[in-house]
Amino acid sequence: MESGVIHAAMFISFVERVILVKEMHGNIGLFSKVSLALFFVAGSTFCMAQVTGISQIELMQRIKANHAGLILDVRSPEEYAEGHIPGAINIPHDQLGSRLAEIRSHKNKDVVLYCGSGGRVGIAAKTLRPAGFSQLLHLDGDMNGWRSKGLPIKN
Repeated sequence: MESGVIHAAMFISFVERVILVKEMHGNIGLFSKVSLALFFVAGSTFCMAQVTGISQIELMQRIKANHAGLILDVRSPEEYAEGHIPGAINIPHDQLGSRLAEIRSHKNKDVVLYCGSGGRVGIAAKTLRPAGFSQLLHLDGDMNGWRSKGLPIKN
């Protein structure tokens, strides 16, 4: 799942809550619903633009050609130890802000992000983008998808 989809899902939840509150107070009309819908479309488009997806096949091809860039596993150390994508380094999403110096040399290069199913990638991207990392890629399907395709896993 692309990080933008995750952000869009959170955004949808926010919009739904706003509509619910307005409906409970009886002050939402057609104009308000249309305005909120347009606001949602604009917001979700912005969120999806933050991280580009990369397919498992494309990443595997890059790994084989030795030009995958930085592959960053943002799961916990325990999850990483249970198996990770070959060549990936592990910096948990909740430690990323304090460990940026370790990956600073990759600021203007592709950085492939993945976690278990996509949730932590969005959090990681929110840390990396403001720090100047502009070429963020989110692995389609994350580690769960990688495993389900039977792709190589390193322990």
